Amino acid sequence: MPHPRHRIFLVDDHPLVRESLAGLLAAEPDLEVSGHAGDMAAAMDAMRATPPDVAVVDLSLPGRSGFELIETLRAQLPTVRLLVLSMHEEVGTAERALRAGASGYIVKRESGSKVVEAIREIAAGRCYVSPALMGAMTDRMQSRGAPATVAVAEVLSAREMEVFQMRGQGLRGFEVAEKMGISAKTVGSYEARIKGKLGFGGAGELLREAILWVEHHPRG
Repeated sequence: MPHPRHRIFLVDDHPLVRESLAGLLAAEPDLEVSGHAGDMAAAMDAMRATPPDVAVVDLSLPGRSGFELIETLRAQLPTVRLLVLSMHEEVGTAERALRAGASGYIVKRESGSKVVEAIREIAAGRCYVSPALMGAMTDRMQSRGAPATVAVAEVLSAREMEVFQMRGQGLRGFEVAEKMGISAKTVGSYEARIKGKLGFGGAGELLREAILWVEHHPRG
């Protein structure tokens, strides 16, 4: 029996972008576009009626910003996972989106295959940040204070700690799975337990704290 497809909702004020993304995802057997909208009001109405698994959101929307849409979705439809697809490549913008509740951030100049990879990561309960931005985020975090989760090594199991550290080193979910010799689904289960034990609100917060942990505990 085939696995059900992940339902993806697209939010972008440019019809051409929405049509291009819809065409890209139509070729993927595990993904389907459940709807699309060009502004926050239309997006919320559609997603309230039929919540998708993942919303791909642009930050530049008419009337209200994508940040407001992220915060509203997080409050009203918390099961919908959020991927920002934006032309903005500033680290601060990406960090703000993750703080608002997004689970991933990818820039529009990335290839179509990277966008599909990011959507799959988000749909599987993990997080994704464009590789170039991930490096810049790590550099920026070096000058910040240690994360609040200073006792993570006392709270997490050995395997959970491995996952936490590898995510902090910038490895994606499937790369962690390969290194640990486990499935990507198992990695997702470990991340869910990590979020529960450390009180993280989402995958974006896990990623930020993992990066900070590695920067201040480079030898594990």
